[in-house]
Amino acid sequence: MVTVKPIMIENYPFIAVSVQLPKTNLLAVANEKGYIMCGALDVNLLNEQLKDRGIIAGRAVGVRTIEQLLEAPLESITIAAEKLGIKVGMKGKDALLKMI
Repeated sequence: MVTVKPIMIENYPFIAVSVQLPKTNLLAVANEKGYIMCGALDVNLLNEQLKDRGIIAGRAVGVRTIEQLLEAPLESITIAAEKLGIKVGMKGKDALLKMI
């Protein structure tokens, strides 16, 4: 099942996406500038092979719901995210607010 729904974080709109797959869920929360995602996100790929795209993204591991993703500390971030002031260890929702 795929669920796509709008969510608000401090009155700013984002889109939450949840994809239920066998034995795992893919989770992401995004706006037009960037996104955070569950452990399936390959930050090294974004930083190396796709570096020229300047993708703003962060990864949190061990999350199973959108709510957990928003509260979890980011385990890794892209170079472009770091340039925005997003830091490893920052809560997902705080990182998203830096993407406004």
